[in-house]
Amino acid sequence: MTIVEHLRSLGHRIVNAVWRIGYTSRFFLLILLYSGISFRRFHLTIKELFSSGVMSLIIILVAGLFVGMVLGLQGYETLKRYGAESALGSLVALSLVRELGPVLAALLFASRAGSAMTAEIGLMKATEQISAMEMMAINPIARVVAPRFWAGVISVPLLSALFSAMGVFGGYVVGVVLIGVDQGSFWSQMQAGVDFQHDIVNGIIKSFVFGVAVTAIALFEGYDAPPTAEGVSGATTRTVVESSLTILFLDFILTAFMFQGE
Repeated sequence: MTIVEHLRSLGHRIVNAVWRIGYTSRFFLLILLYSGISFRRFHLTIKELFSSGVMSLIIILVAGLFVGMVLGLQGYETLKRYGAESALGSLVALSLVRELGPVLAALLFASRAGSAMTAEIGLMKATEQISAMEMMAINPIARVVAPRFWAGVISVPLLSALFSAMGVFGGYVVGVVLIGVDQGSFWSQMQAGVDFQHDIVNGIIKSFVFGVAVTAIALFEGYDAPPTAEGVSGATTRTVVESSLTILFLDFILTAFMFQGE
């Protein structure tokens, strides 16, 4: 390829990237604009809450339990070197509430529910259900997209809290029941080490931001997917990849702002 062809290819990619950013921003603003209409039919959001939130409970709870058990094992071995086994409860709780709970719950939500949203909307577009709604003067953003968006935004913080709770239980099972750490020390150190404002509230804020990002990406990829089998499968793959990278990037940014003064 000549230099002119390379420049033309680079320019084409830049133009497509700028167009995609603008289209994504416009899509997100339309979701917010038509959310009021979807709230009037809140039963649609409740239905999507079941599909995206309740149906993700099993993987969230099981993953949280095993993550907590691994934290209990690894944390005990590390703290044992310094004679601080009693701080195991604080280590497990802080690790889950601050970082692992919001991040892993959002990653699992993106893999399970986000990909399902993308595939569902992509198939609706491929089978011309979206076009049929527009022909019947039904706004697909208000009827299809907005309820799923708010269901995802509500689901992720709740799933994150359940993930952290199951993780703490898993750490308790390994640390107290199996290894033999003093139960009173485990819970008292946890209560003393976890601060509501700096730890729990910041974890909730993180999970809320992750929920907005993951759900918006999943819905946009589904709505923008080419109406073919290959297009829908590619959009589903992009949802998981883009959501995962976005979660990790936002986690770094939010952590830098939240805990820089400590």
